Amino acid sequence: MNYNELGIQAIQEENYEKAAELFTKAIEENPEESIGYINFGNLLASMNENERAERFFQKAITLDENAATAYYSLANLYFNAERFEEAAKLYEKAITNGIEGPDAYFMLGKSFQKVDQTKLALPYLQRAYELDSQDIQIKLTYGIALASIEMFDVAEPIFKEILALDPENADAHYNMGVLYAVSTSDTESALKHLKEAFTIQPNYDQARYVYDMISLRN
Repeated sequence: MNYNELGIQAIQEENYEKAAELFTKAIEENPEESIGYINFGNLLASMNENERAERFFQKAITLDENAATAYYSLANLYFNAERFEEAAKLYEKAITNGIEGPDAYFMLGKSFQKVDQTKLALPYLQRAYELDSQDIQIKLTYGIALASIEMFDVAEPIFKEILALDPENADAHYNMGVLYAVSTSDTESALKHLKEAFTIQPNYDQARYVYDMISLRN
């Protein structure tokens, strides 16, 4: 094993001090390779040493402008710091440079949502859903985005998929209830799903509030 592999093994063993030493050796051995900086940056980020982590990711990008994982890791750092516009640009860079899997698409979509750009978010959330149609969080975020721009006929089956996988998902029940309330005349189904939401999660005040509003109206 090389120093980077040993460092990752040390992280898995929760020996973070040893991991730091090993990643330092990896950088000293190959100072012009980005991977050691990326690994050390991820270690620092996991320890909430965000300013230091940022410098390591930026150094990795300086060494390799195609380092997809460096863009992705730095984007996560910015997303967690609520620097959503910067995060979106970096997730796009990660995708352009070939990062695989649904996560970058999902996080790019969420970044656009955070700056009230749901229409921009939608194709990325859809792509994340296509890449992993079993991930409940991806499904829920995608369904909510669809419903928020009144694509109710597409959102409804997404919420149904979630409830088929997880019948106790309070958020899916809530969003299904709101969907029925605003897009159909099926008040009974709306109330049923809203009631399910605050029965499953008794502190779901928003579900109870919407339920009470609909009940008073009818």
